[in-house]
Amino acid sequence: QVQLVESGGGSVQAGGSLRLSCAASGRTFSSYAMAWFRQAPGKEREFVAAINWSGSSTYYADSVKGRFTISRDNAKNTMYLQMNSLKPEDTAAYYCAADPLPYTRPSKYDYWGQGTQVTVSS
Repeated sequence: QVQLVESGGGSVQAGGSLRLSCAASGRTFSSYAMAWFRQAPGKEREFVAAINWSGSSTYYADSVKGRFTISRDNAKNTMYLQMNSLKPEDTAAYYCAADPLPYTRPSKYDYWGQGTQVTVSS
């Protein structure tokens, strides 16, 4: 079992920045790939970014490429999402997820956090 807890969400104006954190506990964090997904009201959960177990490989949705950066610190059992140049369309609940491989489909992930809300105003 892996327990995941997100933090760092909030309200920001367009063009601003936020950094989300996902703290993991339970089984060995460094053995899992990690990912961020987001879900806006009335929409399906969508892939944002993923990172492999070592941090050597990262993957991004086209909509966030060049603005968001995913990273992890295995010594701290924590994953991060640095979000810059935020847009109103980035408004959503953001969830972290864990799995042995860095999939982009949410159905592939067994472990999820409870989510943290990000609201970007124009």
